[in-house]
Amino acid sequence: MRTSPSQTTSAATVAPRTIRWDVVLGVAAGGGIGSLARYGLAVALPAAPGEFPWATLLANVIGCLLIGVLMAALTEAGRPHRLLRPFFGIGLLGGFTTLSTYVVEVFDAGTAGAPVVAVLYGIGTVVAALFAVVAGLMLTRAALRRNRTSEST
Repeated sequence: MRTSPSQTTSAATVAPRTIRWDVVLGVAAGGGIGSLARYGLAVALPAAPGEFPWATLLANVIGCLLIGVLMAALTEAGRPHRLLRPFFGIGLLGGFTTLSTYVVEVFDAGTAGAPVVAVLYGIGTVVAALFAVVAGLMLTRAALRRNRTSEST
């Protein structure tokens, strides 16, 4: 079936999106705070190439746990404030967690002659992060259900 010119959409006919500066500022503020927190963790737990990078592992696992908590809380809330997810999820936790540093540290461990660290860290981070986000979701949903049940009795 052929489409007529009136049925096709071109870039010129798509309405431009309005920039929501409050959302942009919320993401930026959250990202700045999250990045500073991750930097503080890296300063507190430094690791040379080839050493196990505990700070990045902790940032990623804690961040995934908290994103699970946040998403469960927001989806269970009646009408959460529209800036909560951009500030906390995209900004703060997005700035706190880091895929790029994780990948560089896996590579650095491998090239520094620590292949066991590279493999354990590479696989362990993914497994721990997935477990953390699921745990955050499940524990928060259970706590919210238990709270609702106790309030209704």
